[in-house]
Amino acid sequence: MHEYIKRIEEIAREACENFNVALYDIELKSASKGLLVIVYVTKVTGISVGECQKVSKYIAHILEEEDFVSESYFLEVSSPGIERALKQKKHYVNAINELVKITFSTGETNEAVVGTLLEVMPDVINLEVDGERVSIEFTSIKKARTYFDYKTELKEKERL
Repeated sequence: MHEYIKRIEEIAREACENFNVALYDIELKSASKGLLVIVYVTKVTGISVGECQKVSKYIAHILEEEDFVSESYFLEVSSPGIERALKQKKHYVNAINELVKITFSTGETNEAVVGTLLEVMPDVINLEVDGERVSIEFTSIKKARTYFDYKTELKEKERL
């Protein structure tokens, strides 16, 4: 998208290493007042607001110092969230045994399924959907994210 995405990624990786968190993804979006630079960070035990602030200050300092982004921009550092987008193969691998929602092309239409991600192969992912194994080719996936079933969670809490 922009010629400076690689440098922003380098800076974000460095910041994440310094604060013992992992870089999940980077998004650049055009906004009415300039460029929105969104850095998603994560950690196995969960990411805190304080950790996001530290990473943000580190990245902001270097971006300001190097001044290579030619347009006005806004930096945002946050968690990818409970329903995080799956864009890279490593995202899928990290979501094995989790509930996912996949929208994919069947050739004529798009379909969406919710199921448990069982495995990630070189060209396909395998899910369990309503007790059946479903294979979906990476090339047919239009959108994918982890899925949080709020209804099931509420029923579980009511049971306790």
